[in-house]
Amino acid sequence: MDGQQTERRDVVVVTGAGGMGASIARRLGGGRTVILADASERRLDETLGALTAEGYAVRGVVTDVSDRSAVEKLAATAAGEGRVTAVVHTAGLSPATAPAEAIIDVNMMGTAHVIDVFETVATRGTSLVCVSSMAGHYAQLSREDEFALATTPTDRLPGLGVVTAIGADATSAYCVTKRSNHLRVQAAALAWNRLGARVNTVSPGVVSTAMAKAEADSASGVHMMKMLEDCGAGRTGTPGEIAEAVAFLTGPGSLYITGTDLLVDGGQAAWIRCHRTAA
Repeated sequence: MDGQQTERRDVVVVTGAGGMGASIARRLGGGRTVILADASERRLDETLGALTAEGYAVRGVVTDVSDRSAVEKLAATAAGEGRVTAVVHTAGLSPATAPAEAIIDVNMMGTAHVIDVFETVATRGTSLVCVSSMAGHYAQLSREDEFALATTPTDRLPGLGVVTAIGADATSAYCVTKRSNHLRVQAAALAWNRLGARVNTVSPGVVSTAMAKAEADSASGVHMMKMLEDCGAGRTGTPGEIAEAVAFLTGPGSLYITGTDLLVDGGQAAWIRCHRTAA
């Protein structure tokens, strides 16, 4: 010991240690302590090793976001390291990788847990960004169902009619749960504003990650890739591009932005709304 007290750095929390989470950790983690969370210990260890080798101060916490107590442990760990300045929730499942029940547990309940729990450790300047999906913009829900998804206490969400009606349809589960992410953030903005903190969603289109590859290799993949050509983008997005959007929403240039969604999809949703020929 040299007698000097170890400096407590600002803290960035990233859930999901896949390609998008790792890219976001790299973009935001310079000079900060990164708390990286994932349900897979193997994937978490691999990403921790890579980030540590690159010089990042990073700590891993195995976390199943569908388990509220695990999210509470994650938040307590982060707050114990220093001031939580940014929380980026990327953990999620897709129809090509999981059944409907798991998608509901992780995408809907997990996101609701992250919003609820991290509100308890947020301080002035904290910014939470939940990674949703452009699929959330395609959910066809009534105003009543949207209000219920936005405002129902988290532990009662699984019993809503709009949720139980999903059944075993994984694609429907994905669209509804991603829309619920938008709605939960909108409803949470008031409480976060009162803390001097902010909460938003980012909705990526097709991004080059392992999850997107699984989708591209699925039955709907050809259709998905054709839409990218038809909308004029002509390519998938990159994890780095999503990381830049997240950096904006967690940085000083977006201090008046909260309770909203940033669509980052190469114009695909706009093409669907205005140019796609009706079947």
